[in-house]
Amino acid sequence: MNTSPPSSSEFGQRAAPPQPRPIVPPTENTTLRPGAGAPPPRRSRSSRNQVVVFLNFLLSCLIIVVLAGGLAAYFGKREFDAPGPSKTASTILIKPNTGIQEIADQLQRRGLISDARIFWIGVSAYRNDGSLKAGEYEIKAGASMRDIMEALKSGKSILYSLTIPEGLTVEQAFDRIARHEVLTGELPAALPAEGSLATDTMRFQRGATRQDIVDKLIADQQKLVEQIWARRAPDLPIKSVDEFVILASIVEKETGRADERARVAAVFVNRLNKRMRLQSDPTIIYGLFGGKGKPGDRPIYQSDLDKPTPYNTYLINGLPPTPIANPGKAALEAVANPSKTNDLYFVADGSGGHVFAATLEEHNENVQRYRDYLKKQEEAAKDAAGGAATGANSAQ
Repeated sequence: MNTSPPSSSEFGQRAAPPQPRPIVPPTENTTLRPGAGAPPPRRSRSSRNQVVVFLNFLLSCLIIVVLAGGLAAYFGKREFDAPGPSKTASTILIKPNTGIQEIADQLQRRGLISDARIFWIGVSAYRNDGSLKAGEYEIKAGASMRDIMEALKSGKSILYSLTIPEGLTVEQAFDRIARHEVLTGELPAALPAEGSLATDTMRFQRGATRQDIVDKLIADQQKLVEQIWARRAPDLPIKSVDEFVILASIVEKETGRADERARVAAVFVNRLNKRMRLQSDPTIIYGLFGGKGKPGDRPIYQSDLDKPTPYNTYLINGLPPTPIANPGKAALEAVANPSKTNDLYFVADGSGGHVFAATLEEHNENVQRYRDYLKKQEEAAKDAAGGAATGANSAQ
């Protein structure tokens, strides 16, 4: 083992301090150059998995779809509630069993909505696709899709009317029904019994059939007659419902004044009780002209009273074989419960009403007054015509 101390030369070499390195200032380019950033984190193996990548893609697509759907719903609802393109009011007919898409297409073709798809999607979204009702509807100018949906949902479609006035014959009523342009289909080939149609104003939608109208008029009249017949006076000289309607039709044709019907009915009831002939002019007219009715300019001649027909109550006893018109409710009520009087006669008074009498003598006086009234009317008309002619000659 060498224990000798180191030599002076070895000691000097070991003890020599290191020389400092010179400081070199950085150049301008080096100072302005950015330093290196932190390295990005290394992706985990799970993030590089294909399943994860696909799920991320699906999530992104779902977000896009939700956003697109929300925007579509927003703009669709705004369009559904916005004023429509129609500038004027219009009508549209929705036939029975029409689907929502067909309705939407029809509305778009008519220029009432801007987009059929928005309409039927909107109606479906409000769960009204099965609530739209058939009928004819009025669509106001500028109506929105929502307004149209509510209108079709309400079922308040346009209604048309047909009036069958009291006193029309079945043939005359059929003529009115045939001429109504909204009704469809043909009338029954055979006329129903005279007096069997209700006298009323009917309301119906476009597309209603003429057969439907006739069926309802018959059903309504039958129901009305049965109800009034059930509460008739017990002492009427009438044997059946048929005779009841026959007499009511005569009363209907004799007067149009509500305050006279019960008294006119009493005259005929009193005559039947005394076995007197009814002597009703409307029955003569029906015997001569039937259901077509008398021409308006054709008077009743004295010779007509002597023409034998089954309806000439100046010649036959009792009631004619059938009604002579369709009686209304008031005439039926009057016959069922006539006034309690001794009247056996009545004649026109010249003012639209009648004067009544219990004796032939009184009746003849009333007839003479009526004839005097007519004579004065004729003389006044001649004087007026003569004055007009004189004025015309003076002007010339």
